[in-house]
Amino acid sequence: MTIMDRPLSHATARQMIFKQIALLCAAGLLVWLMLMTYGLDLSPGFF
Repeated sequence: MTIMDRPLSHATARQMIFKQIALLCAAGLLVWLMLMTYGLDLSPGFF
């Protein structure tokens, strides 16, 4: 069974790495968006 488990564990580890990278990019995008809107009046009257 260890022969069958090994490729699955590598695929799972690879998926986890990609998931962590995607979450890091999403967090960076959110911080960038917040910094770009800092000081802007985003009230309904602005639009």
